Amino acid sequence: MKAEELLDIIGAEFYTGVPDSQLKALCDLLIDAYGTDPKRHVIAANEGNAVAMAVGYHLATGKIPVVYMQNSGEGNIINPMASLLNDQVYAIPVVLIIGWRGEPGVHDEPQHIYQGAVTIKLLEDMGIKHTVVSTETSAVEFNRAMETFRPLLDTGKSVAFVIRKGALTYDKKIQYQNGHTMRREEAIRFVIRAAGDDPIISTTGKASRELFEIREQGGQGHQHDFLTVGSMGHSSSIALGLALQRPDQRVWCIDGDGAVLMHMGAMAVIGASRPKNLIHIVLNNGAHESVGGMPTVAGQIDLVAIAQACGYPYAVRAETQENLEQGLREAKKRGALSFVEVACSIGARTDLGRPTTSPIENKRAFMNLWQKTER
Repeated sequence: MKAEELLDIIGAEFYTGVPDSQLKALCDLLIDAYGTDPKRHVIAANEGNAVAMAVGYHLATGKIPVVYMQNSGEGNIINPMASLLNDQVYAIPVVLIIGWRGEPGVHDEPQHIYQGAVTIKLLEDMGIKHTVVSTETSAVEFNRAMETFRPLLDTGKSVAFVIRKGALTYDKKIQYQNGHTMRREEAIRFVIRAAGDDPIISTTGKASRELFEIREQGGQGHQHDFLTVGSMGHSSSIALGLALQRPDQRVWCIDGDGAVLMHMGAMAVIGASRPKNLIHIVLNNGAHESVGGMPTVAGQIDLVAIAQACGYPYAVRAETQENLEQGLREAKKRGALSFVEVACSIGARTDLGRPTTSPIENKRAFMNLWQKTER
């Protein structure tokens, strides 16, 4: 089914959410049609924020908004859906559009398998009626499902469309780019050289994939790296937990702009904890690149100023290789909590692979090394 047909049938005037590769056709259409006009379309920091924004829209207009997300975002919406929007509380209706990663029987990455298995059950447990949209679903069938949902929406209940892989199409190809020239993979190579044998906690998405492949290309092991393959936005907190327990060991966190935005409160806790052995790197290309390239707001805000306000003693931005080398060198020399933002271009190698070890293997190798070296 064409994404345009979905929009026409639902008939909403406001969309908000977090991009997903399963929903790329919808996301590209929204960018093409509305851009980031805040009256019509807002790309949220996380899915819970999107649901809350949808509540505000409904309170202001009385109309029904749409919230889109990957199914991994269900975890972020459980609290507001259960304690705010539910018809036993405020009875605020929204239409959820959920990309179904890890659908049982469909090959996917490890971090999506369990989430995919419980996607429908979570909706059922929250009392949210749903319809699964597949490649065989026609516009007529989708419209029929929407018509059965309208009476529920009128009573303050929320509903969901769960979108299978390839179910939505959009013919126009949208190109996402920025003005930066340093590639993310190139920046990661600099971080690896600076880190040496120190542990690295890397964020979900392409950054961890690139870190893994750089190690492979160099004939290195992976025991120094913990790849946060899921749990977007939590890498810095993992790094904080490690740094606090191992004050004798410098810890590096390779983070992304979308991940930082998703749970930005972590920076405040890191700054307040002020571990001297943590270096927080944020690769900022202003895009949700791993799921299609839609923009984040990180290109419009001052992350260095935010880090400084949160209590990071050293915070810099690097736009060139020379800036980056200098920033990393200074961070190591200072021996204090440090923040290095790296302005990166959008894009990755077309032959970029994925980790060939399982998450359990990654965890065991990492723990075996760092527990052996504990002093």
